[in-house]
Amino acid sequence: MGYPSLQACVADLEKNGRLIRIKEEVDPYLQMAAIHLRVFEHQGPAILFENVKGSKFPAVSNLFGTLDRSRFIFRDTLDKIKTLVDLKSDPIRAIKHPFKYANVALTALSALPMKTGKNVPVNFGRTHISELPQIVNWPDDGGPFVTMPQVYTEDADKPGIMNANLGMYRIQMAGNDYITDKEIGLHYQLHRGIGVHQTKANAKGQPLKVSIFVGGPPSHPVAAVMPLPEGLSEMTFAGALGNRRFRYFYDSEGFCISADADFVITGTVMPHENKLEGPFGDHLGYYSLKHPFPLLKVHNVYHRKDAIWSFTVVGRPPQEDTSFGALIHEITGSAIPKEIPGLHAVNAVDAAGVHPLLFAIGSERYTPYIKERKPQEILTIANHILGKSQLSLAKFLFIAAKEDDPSLDVNDMGGFLKHILQRIDLTRDLHFYTKTTIDTLDYSGSGLNSGSKVAVTVAGDIKRELWTEMPANFSMPRPFNNYKMVMPGVLAVEIPKHINSEDLGGMISILDDHFANTDLNGLPLMVLCDDAAFTAQNLDNFVWVTFTRSNPSHDMYGVHSFTEHKHWGCKGPLIIDARIKPHHAPVLEKDAAVEKLVDKMGEKGGSLYGVI
Repeated sequence: MGYPSLQACVADLEKNGRLIRIKEEVDPYLQMAAIHLRVFEHQGPAILFENVKGSKFPAVSNLFGTLDRSRFIFRDTLDKIKTLVDLKSDPIRAIKHPFKYANVALTALSALPMKTGKNVPVNFGRTHISELPQIVNWPDDGGPFVTMPQVYTEDADKPGIMNANLGMYRIQMAGNDYITDKEIGLHYQLHRGIGVHQTKANAKGQPLKVSIFVGGPPSHPVAAVMPLPEGLSEMTFAGALGNRRFRYFYDSEGFCISADADFVITGTVMPHENKLEGPFGDHLGYYSLKHPFPLLKVHNVYHRKDAIWSFTVVGRPPQEDTSFGALIHEITGSAIPKEIPGLHAVNAVDAAGVHPLLFAIGSERYTPYIKERKPQEILTIANHILGKSQLSLAKFLFIAAKEDDPSLDVNDMGGFLKHILQRIDLTRDLHFYTKTTIDTLDYSGSGLNSGSKVAVTVAGDIKRELWTEMPANFSMPRPFNNYKMVMPGVLAVEIPKHINSEDLGGMISILDDHFANTDLNGLPLMVLCDDAAFTAQNLDNFVWVTFTRSNPSHDMYGVHSFTEHKHWGCKGPLIIDARIKPHHAPVLEKDAAVEKLVDKMGEKGGSLYGVI
């Protein structure tokens, strides 16, 4: 549906029983986030907080908390926008079927951004950063953050809205050494368009002008997180998805202002001027720590008369951004495989924090004249994936050949892992990339943005029958004797806490000796962990522990391992050390006292009774 504003969306959701109001005063320090998390856990409605302590502005969260609600919000445009994205990836289809796609082309043209006058809702009033809802999500966060921002920048070489970038990069509003109301922190990760814009501005010695939009029609924040095909701007996408052109004007200082936003913060980033930003409870389930990030000097804070502050809460998946991801996949799912020849499907596994683990299916057609299939084409595809925009942030890439099982599904986590483990040749199929870039939020590596990757490329016939239970004569030496089976062929092994990187080498040699004459073909993977019961409890725990707490080059070992002409492999089980290391970021933990307050709200007569 084409909502002209966030207010219209809130009203429509409430009318249709998809939003609740919390009328009593709520504390932006931890309580609002705790309410959001609890409602999300119960797959509950969107939440309008009418009375935010310390601020005159109400706030809304969990708008996109379920895929069903997102589909409802965009019920009139979702099918057309899928086709539009599909055509941008394969424009020849429009030429072949001009009448079929004529309506979609008109949709794109009618969605172009529209410059408007300054007599618009967002120009109603001015406020200060400190008067906005100061929402702190996790106990050790460095301060309040804007968690649903749309950060707008322009290209210094090609200014104007059609070459602009709109992205969702968190904003620290206070804390650390920021000067109240005058300075805020701008955090962005690798492979983001804003980085290109700042590089160009720096080269010219110019400040980068930044406009931060909050709220507005729901199509706007979705546009800010979309991995769009080249040539399709976020503002055009927002107009098409929202069935309403993105309206904007430039203020007297030359900043772009989204006319339909609820709030707009404008400011400048000077070349090479940074301050410490963070910590922040992030979507991998850990804190991201303090690091120098661009300092934004605030110029103005605009707001509508009836402005609503929009926010979300991130943490260990699944969270609201999981539903965001599902919506993105629904819109763009067919686009990425078309951009990489031979790729059929890809899934950044949400339970593992997205970037740490990627599943893919590709074709293996290089040598059809040879009976035995082995990884060749899928190696090429793997390299292409790891060189493709944000896919390149993947740390563990598991890719299988479609020809081995046409029904294989990258979204079936257990089935996909079983397929890999049944066929993997541990002497051949592990390909490492060392001293490279990984996700900024992943602290398993050797430094900020730094770590390694491994591509696990599997093709061919089944090589083993995976153990579903441990053989009666199986034993493990100390300190490996506390273990639990996770799934067929996978063992979680609890060992003493990690002390240093050398502490495991001697223990692996113990395993080599212990298993010198043991057939372990049915057990291709062991994961060393701090808590075997937790790790083996379910697959979500397993992939979260295993792939967020390990750096391939440093933490992958093997029974009877070898290096041959710089290729590493092992003849026994692969071993991944997924213990927490001293350099890892702390795990997110909820505040017990705040959780009790939320419990009370769920009791009879409370605002959340019947919801949680």
